[in-house]
Amino acid sequence: EVQLMESGGGSVQPGGSLRLSCAASGDTSSNSCMGWYRQAPGKEREGIAVVDSDGNTYYADSVKGRFAISKENANSTLSLQMHSLKPEDTATYYCAATGPFGGSWDSNGHVGCNNIDVWGPGTLVTVSS
Repeated sequence: EVQLMESGGGSVQPGGSLRLSCAASGDTSSNSCMGWYRQAPGKEREGIAVVDSDGNTYYADSVKGRFAISKENANSTLSLQMHSLKPEDTATYYCAATGPFGGSWDSNGHVGCNNIDVWGPGTLVTVSS
């Protein structure tokens, strides 16, 4: 069973950059989709960047052009490079993975992985001056 653990959260000023990492333990070769979600206080959790098993990446409109998702170390690490951070990016960021048949979706500026099997505990990102 795959387990996920995020790291790299913290406080940053508007316009700054931050890189999140998600360490995956276990066999990730059958994960059809992995991605980053975030949940701001009082709001629902939303997908912001996902990558499917073919390496295709999808981004929510809210982060497109500013964030980049990547898989490294033979898919054992999922990273999220964030640039030009805004106060509205303040949230707890979660790593997620789905099984072999879930796949990704991209619709109307929103993205996600279907049938998520496992979540990381989350890492807090605060963007404030």
